[in-house]
Amino acid sequence: MVATPIGNLADITLRALNILKNVDILACEDTRVSRILLKHYDIHKKPISYHDHNALQIGARLLKALESGKSIALISDAGTPLISDPGFQLVESARQANIRVIPIPGPSSVLTALIATGLPTDSFYFGGFLPSRQKARRRKLEISKNINTTLIFYESPYRLAESLADMVDILGGDRPSALCRELTKKFETIHTETLAALFSAYGGENRTRGEIVLVIGSEKKKVLLNTENTDHILYDLLLKMPSAQAAKKASRITGLAKKNLYARIIELKAQQS
Repeated sequence: MVATPIGNLADITLRALNILKNVDILACEDTRVSRILLKHYDIHKKPISYHDHNALQIGARLLKALESGKSIALISDAGTPLISDPGFQLVESARQANIRVIPIPGPSSVLTALIATGLPTDSFYFGGFLPSRQKARRRKLEISKNINTTLIFYESPYRLAESLADMVDILGGDRPSALCRELTKKFETIHTETLAALFSAYGGENRTRGEIVLVIGSEKKKVLLNTENTDHILYDLLLKMPSAQAAKKASRITGLAKKNLYARIIELKAQQS
């Protein structure tokens, strides 16, 4: 399993190039796409097309070649193989036949997008491509709504407006989010905004082009507090930090406006004087 560039052809490892040059058989998703990479690095291999529509037939041929001792490199059109790309069945069959499977790491649009957004990276959920049919797409988003971590989806530019509309409706328009397109390419775009703002920017006439990764922050849980509980939080914070800093931190804890909390701090201090 050999990872290849997601856009910029320079983003490939020396190990990957060595394998592509010396492997017995090279299987790829679309031979036309892969030939661009092979030609760029002067690799004279005739790739075999392996995709969802011929996976059973070609997969059986590839497995037979592996069993005869041949080495095979599997690449996708871009990025790390099997991530929303064909190949899972071939790896599963190879494992069942006790054939060694070696992952060759490299570019991944999921991780490339995630690390550039400023959203939490300690945990995340990757949902692949959203379904093209609205009913199935909304069902998937309803399930994702309850996953309290950063969400990542692939989307086609042709369905972007519809998907953003469903996301705003189901996930909530105030979620911090990012739309990443054409990553590592000349017209790379990483647009960070709320979901509602992204819908405003991209939900009209669709002129967006290129592969899209949507990264969505988790829902901000707002704590419903009465005045007594709010005051308790403020008193506790004021023992540790200045008023402005206490108001800012209390805002993050409660979801209440910082200026209102600061005004309450002034009132509390006046009551004590």
